[in-house]
Amino acid sequence: MPYRRTPKTQARLDSQRGEILAAAIALLAETGYAGCSMAAVAARAGVGTGSVYRQFPSKADLVVEVFREVVSREVDAVEAAASQGDVRERVVAVIETFAGRALKAPRLAYALLAEPVDAVVEAERLVFRRAFREVIARNIADGVTRGLLPPQDAEATAAALVGAGAEMLVGPLAGDGGPDTIPHLVTFTLRALGGSDGV
Repeated sequence: MPYRRTPKTQARLDSQRGEILAAAIALLAETGYAGCSMAAVAARAGVGTGSVYRQFPSKADLVVEVFREVVSREVDAVEAAASQGDVRERVVAVIETFAGRALKAPRLAYALLAEPVDAVVEAERLVFRRAFREVIARNIADGVTRGLLPPQDAEATAAALVGAGAEMLVGPLAGDGGPDTIPHLVTFTLRALGGSDGV
């Protein structure tokens, strides 16, 4: 007869999984991908390394789960930012929110956007970019349909904006940038949409 976990055992394992993920997020924010070892995560979570491996077979599996958790929060934040204003204001709000949140947690954002990672984590990074692209594309398509933006391929413009935003943030996230990053991104965004520099 196969072993079945009791509800109490499952609840304990779920709680431990949450603690491990929280520890991994904190470590990623402090030390980046390179410093987020399974042993370091275990120590931060106050569990044995074996407990981490029981929940996540490898570091890549753990970090993929971390990416999913963090990215879902970030996508929720940009979705909320894009809920008000006209089309240009909504797209600008996405860019400002994305960049502003990244600059407040630069080490974590650098790990999410640019740090060398395992292939499986890199694949998750593409999912991350696609999620932001879809939020922007949806708003651009709405603007084109309503005649508020010039005709354009909403997906292509959104992909270019996400790519440009990520590239512009790499320097500042690595400590090599000035305070004008977000204003420059906003100007670039408005020009890419086919509008003037003022919202």
